Amino acid sequence: MKIEAIETLVCHARMRNWIFVKVLTDQPGLFGWGEATLEWHTRSVVAAIEDLAELLIGEDPRRIEHLWQMMYRQHFWHGQGIVRGTAIAGIDLALWDILGKVAGMPCSRLWGGPVRDEVRTYCHLGGGRMEDFYETPVDNAKRFADLAREAVANGYTAFKSMAVPPTMPIEGQQPVRAAEACVRAMREAVGDSIDIMVDCHARPSPAMGLKFGQALDPYGLYFFEEPCWPECLDGLVMINAALTTPVATGERITHLEAFRDLFARRGCEICQLDITHCGGLTAARRVAALADAYRIALAPHNPQGPVSTAASLEFGFSQPSYIICETVHGDVPWRQDVVDEGFTIDPQGRVVRPNQRPGLGIRINEAEVRKHPFKQELPQRVFYRDGSVGDW
Repeated sequence: MKIEAIETLVCHARMRNWIFVKVLTDQPGLFGWGEATLEWHTRSVVAAIEDLAELLIGEDPRRIEHLWQMMYRQHFWHGQGIVRGTAIAGIDLALWDILGKVAGMPCSRLWGGPVRDEVRTYCHLGGGRMEDFYETPVDNAKRFADLAREAVANGYTAFKSMAVPPTMPIEGQQPVRAAEACVRAMREAVGDSIDIMVDCHARPSPAMGLKFGQALDPYGLYFFEEPCWPECLDGLVMINAALTTPVATGERITHLEAFRDLFARRGCEICQLDITHCGGLTAARRVAALADAYRIALAPHNPQGPVSTAASLEFGFSQPSYIICETVHGDVPWRQDVVDEGFTIDPQGRVVRPNQRPGLGIRINEAEVRKHPFKQELPQRVFYRDGSVGDW
């Protein structure tokens, strides 16, 4: 069995262009689907996949570890950068999809079989609508409360919000109190039985991240996400040690050694590795094993397209430390038109039952994908009040 071609299909989904990766073999009808979505870097990733394809054409797609090593270690530069790591991931997911089809079983069974009967999911406020999640101002606590009620009405027992505004490296109490008002409003709206997460998007400095974390600690958050840049490992360690709320991070980390340092220093309690950025399922399984050694939970970052979701869920059924999966459902109204999924979702509680199809269990409608060709993603820019550049 040989790889004959590696193709990419780009599907514009407003804030992101989903990059679907199709690995074709010389066996009639046998191919695999992956995803390599990376917002605002679509053309770079597509080109990186074309570069990597030169290494893989003619190789046996079942030798996944061998091919991963080739993609990561050859061409001189290691695959640690975000563009290369994402390109590797897209191909790697497709190879696992192929192997599952060859074996006639879901990928989770290839990895030892399911360790749970269901995977819990959470949503973004607004279900993934960019304007609701990213652009609701923190001075509008009522809107946060209304969106929280909407998430619960849609069956979710957990949701994530961006209730922390962009701040300069040091600011006073106004942004902290605004964030606290939003979280208080959401908690009062949904009660204590619903889990609330707050995503800082790595906007604050460590000092401001600590201020926000301490102010929100009394509200019983499920986790406090990216309270400072992931490069600020000392800051993450300081914040995680100071709060009772678990700190979550890891979506911007692309290689095993960086996860090792994060875990060894206890910079988080929840690892948000992104399967489509960190080198795919092959790499994610190594990160998961490392997290197990430190008793750190897994809650993958997954605001991308439907193949990423299928892979994240398949991964969840195989990993004991996996606690919850990020999902979006309302980013574009035609999301379900492009994919047929093997897993099922219970609308009450939004838990996922296992996929029973081979591989990742998904089928992509290529005709529907082509109705949404590449467009430049909607820009997101942040400037502080003095005109200097902030973090989105």
